[in-house]
Amino acid sequence: PPAGMAPPTEIGHKYTSGFGLTGPAPPTSMMGAPPTSNMGAPPTSNMGAPPTSNMGAPPTSNMGAPPTSNMGAPPTSMMGAPPTSMMGAPPTSMMGAPPTSMMGAPPTSRMGPIQPGMPHSGRMINPSGPPNAPFPQQVQVPEELRPVNLLETRNILPSSPLEHPAIKLNGDFSQFQPDPNVFSCSLNAVPVTHSLLSKLKLPLGIHIHPFRQTSSKPMPVLHPNIIVRCRVCRAYINPYVTFIDTRHWRCNLCFRSNDLPDDFGFSTSTGEVNRSHRKELFHSSVEYIASSDYMLRPPQASTYFYVIDVSHNSVASGMLQSVCTVILENLEKIPGDSRTLFGLMTFDNTLHFYNLQSHLSQFQMIVLSDLDDTFLPIPDSLLVNLKESKELIRNLLEELPRMFSRSSCIDSGFGAALTSVYSILKPVGGRISAFLSTIPSMGPGATKEMQLKQSSGQSSVSKEKTQVAPLSDFYKKLALECCAQQIGIDLFLFSEQPVTYSTVACAAQFSSGQIYYYPGYHINKPTFKERFMKDFTHYLTRPIGFEAVMRVRSTTGIGLHAFHGNFFVRSSDLLSLPNVSPDVSYAINLSIDENLKDVHMVCIQAALLYTSSRGERRIKVHTLALPVSDKPADIYASCNVQAITGLLGKMAVDRVTTASLGDAREALTNAVIDCIKSYRTNILASSQAGFLSLPSCLRLFPLFILAMQKHPAFSLDSRTTLDGRADAMNTIKTLPLDALMYHIYPLLCNLLAITTDVPDREIKKALQVIPVRLHSSAEKLQRNGIFLINCGTRILVWVGQAVNPQVIQELFGVSTFGDIPEGMTSLSTLDNQLSDVTISLISQYRKQQPKFMTLHVVKETSANRILVAESLVEDRTEAAFSYQEFLQYIQSQLKK
Repeated sequence: PPAGMAPPTEIGHKYTSGFGLTGPAPPTSMMGAPPTSNMGAPPTSNMGAPPTSNMGAPPTSNMGAPPTSNMGAPPTSMMGAPPTSMMGAPPTSMMGAPPTSMMGAPPTSRMGPIQPGMPHSGRMINPSGPPNAPFPQQVQVPEELRPVNLLETRNILPSSPLEHPAIKLNGDFSQFQPDPNVFSCSLNAVPVTHSLLSKLKLPLGIHIHPFRQTSSKPMPVLHPNIIVRCRVCRAYINPYVTFIDTRHWRCNLCFRSNDLPDDFGFSTSTGEVNRSHRKELFHSSVEYIASSDYMLRPPQASTYFYVIDVSHNSVASGMLQSVCTVILENLEKIPGDSRTLFGLMTFDNTLHFYNLQSHLSQFQMIVLSDLDDTFLPIPDSLLVNLKESKELIRNLLEELPRMFSRSSCIDSGFGAALTSVYSILKPVGGRISAFLSTIPSMGPGATKEMQLKQSSGQSSVSKEKTQVAPLSDFYKKLALECCAQQIGIDLFLFSEQPVTYSTVACAAQFSSGQIYYYPGYHINKPTFKERFMKDFTHYLTRPIGFEAVMRVRSTTGIGLHAFHGNFFVRSSDLLSLPNVSPDVSYAINLSIDENLKDVHMVCIQAALLYTSSRGERRIKVHTLALPVSDKPADIYASCNVQAITGLLGKMAVDRVTTASLGDAREALTNAVIDCIKSYRTNILASSQAGFLSLPSCLRLFPLFILAMQKHPAFSLDSRTTLDGRADAMNTIKTLPLDALMYHIYPLLCNLLAITTDVPDREIKKALQVIPVRLHSSAEKLQRNGIFLINCGTRILVWVGQAVNPQVIQELFGVSTFGDIPEGMTSLSTLDNQLSDVTISLISQYRKQQPKFMTLHVVKETSANRILVAESLVEDRTEAAFSYQEFLQYIQSQLKK
């Protein structure tokens, strides 16, 4: 249905069984639209926790942890952490510059180097094979299926960027596929039955980034007289449909026959059928300008409301000054048209409303002190036309820092402020941007006392079970009410003290909002200020969609099993998104509900209906087609290791929320164990069963899973704060897949090894620099080198103590290693190739992330070298294995 009219009914997210690899299809009773009687905001009892029977932890038998008799899974406390005997302090080489003996050469205690990608010698796949073996005798094994012995093969990273595997379809279908950064699947071949998927122990799911702007495959914008859709399932016509004759087409999702419009594919010049100009038949991603048939009311105006904390912490840290400055600088660039609406409120222990009507000579401020019984003092004057009231808005933003410069209030009525803004925006919808620097302590939604009660008298073990659970359902209830009225909430959190992230974050998570987290923010800290200013500028000026819904349809026999991201599930295949932006993505687990033996191709279509900032109703349609196979070899060869890793990460976040951190870590480890065990059973010959092998396309899987366990979302590091863990979990849940992979496994490259053959300096600056990627380990660092590390959240430039002084002069503009300033956070553009390439590479990586990455130059002798050690995820830490130790642990579990 068109967006905006019917309030959503909460349908609990349906989690897969085990670690989500082989869960049953959702019950039929939940697959349709929810009953009318439930269309309001759900009662408190259903406000976040789905029904226990469907939503709790999956049955033990399917939990991803194999039976003890087969797997011997250790207790939770051991999952991801080495045994006590191995838990000594990490080697000094990890915390600073590695010793010379490690620079470039692996330790003697580890396996000697093997050429990248070299299969283990003297071993080959059994020509006859086990039952269902896909390789007949003397048939060459595809590269994707070439077995890789992980314990013997040292260099498994590709030197070039890791690409998504191609989808292999018959005929010309492959050329129509969407950009994999927009739409991708964990398996590029769908198992023919549920039992086959269950046997292979691989997750089946999709990543969809519906509002992404991509240059690799531009999306055509269409404005047809009639948008051609299936009369039964309402799918949009796409490149994968079949034409029965010149007047009829068959839907590729429900296989029903449909009539074509009279003028579809008809050439007025020749009078013959010619469909070559119908772009929807040659592009799997298209955008339609919708007609009035897709509206229940006129498209809403772009509406922006800012809710700003003006308590003492906000003023003292410079947050208030920073927020006002950025809004002032970008007031002309905010997306919208002549109808764009603007509002602003401030709060501490009282609420401050501002009348900005254009006929006034000066803005008016109204203070409301009763937080428990709020009302709108001037309801018709708190939302104004941005263009007409621009001068008053400028005046207010300039005055706010001075008005509250002497604030001594340390309390916050954040919940009351959001409730009041909801009342203001309820008739029109829009976006709320809320800035909080003090824990909510007064009025509705106050969490300070609840936090103190929760923190007192609890051991670290008990805290693990509750640390990510909201302390109150107030913000979730409010978010659902906002969602019903097409209001999205974005949060900007600043504080040196905890702000009960997991509680207030519900306001954004259930209204399709985003969360920006700046712990310890102060305007006098250059990196903090730069990061917020860049983030907020991008946030204000990026494209935005209002009153959106996304419907996901699939071929008959494929079910939608669980959803991951910030949204509200209105029905089994419909997500409510009051606001949508290019910076967020969603993931969905799929289930195989019927035998697909008569289906040669499975299609999944996501249609995003939204209102643009200029008041146009538009529909972005993305269609993904995948072959169906009954051969385990074909399915293994189609594995997309990045999509699998990202999907398991999102599922692990849900596991932390519903169970515990230990369960999530154990499930990640068991996913690797199950995958290797299944590969041995279904593909490898018996002679290879004793080796720790995976097909080439999955060789990075254990490495990525280990790296994920060291991510702050799942790390056992005692320095991880509760708010920091909650923010890391939100990052994994919402970040687009291509950006997320840098957060999971940082990129390490040698800046001095990057070369370019283009002589012209100006051309070099415009080139996309593609460095050779190195394993994220201290043994790759060299004391005479300069290395760049892209961690997703920051960029590090590590400088060895023995670097040639001429190189230091070229990159840093100083003569010696000792002259490089401590805590350096920027690089100047100098007139040489090394400087050009480095600046270009940093700029390139920053464009790949939706949030700004700060730069830190880390000298070998710097006090902040811990930042480098944390990014070297293949090395051992106090709380986790090294990569080699992790492989040995997996091997030991497989022997049980």
